[in-house]
Amino acid sequence: MLQMYKVFVNDSPIILTTSQKNENNFPTLVLEDCSLEDLFYELQENRLNGVNLYTPDLEIGWAVFNCFFVKISAAGGLVLNNAEEVLFIFRNGKWDLPKGKIEVNETIEMAAIREVEEECGIQNIKLIKPLLTTYHLYFYKQIILKETFWFLMSSDDNNTLTPQLEEGITKVSFKNNEQASIALQNSYKNILLVYDTYLKM
Repeated sequence: MLQMYKVFVNDSPIILTTSQKNENNFPTLVLEDCSLEDLFYELQENRLNGVNLYTPDLEIGWAVFNCFFVKISAAGGLVLNNAEEVLFIFRNGKWDLPKGKIEVNETIEMAAIREVEEECGIQNIKLIKPLLTTYHLYFYKQIILKETFWFLMSSDDNNTLTPQLEEGITKVSFKNNEQASIALQNSYKNILLVYDTYLKM
């Protein structure tokens, strides 16, 4: 299986890979020869739909890539209820999954549970297993690389869900497969990755 890192700028991917085969319609650049800052703005302004970044050693290339940006770590969850419906939040005009930054002296698992509880007003969260880690770049005073650790979770809490309004969340709801498919049409590529990973499990 081809190993790669996929980092999104909005919904456009930077695919860090050791393969020189172009298996998509994106241009292929050599990591050591390109300006990552310029590449970020090209993607942010939709002048590129995506790009492959070639590196002969994936882990060394990933370490080099990380050195160019300020990294922020977050954690979140794909939460199932007893009917195996998935918990979604609605924020900034898009359907999303609950997540947030990891605080000082907090483990990844603790942060994931806390963020789900705070953003959705839900209790009795149980961790099942890790799902994957997603990455995206955005600009806030400088270019930030955000890594988010995702967990599969469950909850048997039947109380009314409460969106965390101060975080811009206006709706929280469990969705069945059909409803989730509709919601994901108005979501982010990283969230699609999380949901697809869950389905494959």
